[in-house]
Amino acid sequence: MILKGNTLKVINVVGARPNFMKMAPIIEAMNEQRERFQHILVHTGQHYDERMSKSFFVDLGMPKPDIDLEVGSGSHAEQTARIMVEFEKVCLRELPDLVIVVGDVNSTMACTITAKKLGIQVAHVEAGLRSRDMTMPEEINRLCTDVLCDYLFTTDHFANENLAREGVSMEKIHFVGNVMIDTLLKHKELARGMGILEGWGLKPGEFATMTLHRPSNVDDAATFRGILDALSGVAKVIPIIFPVHPRTRKMVKRFGLGGYFSTADSPQGLWMTDPLGYLEFLHLNMHAKMVITDSGGLQEETTVLGVPCITLRENTERPITCEVGTNFIAGNDGVAILRYTSMVLNGEMPRGTVPERWDGRAAERIVEILGGFDLSRRAAWSGH
Repeated sequence: MILKGNTLKVINVVGARPNFMKMAPIIEAMNEQRERFQHILVHTGQHYDERMSKSFFVDLGMPKPDIDLEVGSGSHAEQTARIMVEFEKVCLRELPDLVIVVGDVNSTMACTITAKKLGIQVAHVEAGLRSRDMTMPEEINRLCTDVLCDYLFTTDHFANENLAREGVSMEKIHFVGNVMIDTLLKHKELARGMGILEGWGLKPGEFATMTLHRPSNVDDAATFRGILDALSGVAKVIPIIFPVHPRTRKMVKRFGLGGYFSTADSPQGLWMTDPLGYLEFLHLNMHAKMVITDSGGLQEETTVLGVPCITLRENTERPITCEVGTNFIAGNDGVAILRYTSMVLNGEMPRGTVPERWDGRAAERIVEILGGFDLSRRAAWSGH
């Protein structure tokens, strides 16, 4: 379709579970300006497990994807290449003015490179985050994406400073806040009333939740075992609910670590569940005593929920969560894990504050800025 006048044609890209929470409020904000934006949603299929992706469209009230590339799993190179090949076909068929990518997964980088080589402008939501850890695939994705993008929408002052140090033009940098917090604030009360705790026999503040999926934690048997040794000690004091990423479950089986986890006959205190939907997991996290994770997004969500977060990584690309006092970096060292979890259990953790502009209006700011898109800069090949 060739558009006329001031209508901006946008392709919104999602690929993995965290992307959905970030894209949902942007789509909602664009829908409030239908005369200005025509948008289509492309799901690359990078995460394709039912509980890891499809349920999120229901939970977040997102439209079903207009296009699903269905790339599936594979090595980083295989997955990235498949996304680029398939997304190029979409761009040539749809002729967008702008592509919006979010986060730091392979889909983010692959679609950015593809669009830019076709002369299409790209906006990156959650730009400027840096861990300075080049062993993390996500860090490579962030760096490649940010150097190419035309709009860089940031969540905090650290991200602004990172981009400025890297020589990015200040005209491209827009401090808008955190779109994932837009989603959390919108759904918080709905999640609160779900009644899952009663069904699971849990009481507010008397359990912890956990996620664990990064290769640095689960791909080495000794490291994974060391983490579970420490958490087994914690689980003797407070039960830990562990929705298990499919990849992590595979490693539990491969390394023979199933004995660490509770069964009906052997309640160890560390309970594995299938991956949960967004609202279910938000319900648990808002009522938890603490969250133990190697996820990036949970560091941000717990900051707003006021729940202590113990991060099982050596670094974080979200230092704002440490600056405001809610997130504590333990690495995968058992002694550090026990030290921080003991501080939470003993009531010694300070309560933090919420960062600037994490107020539920980040998507509004993004769409307002994109409303000023210079239509004279449309891609020359696009047929507009």
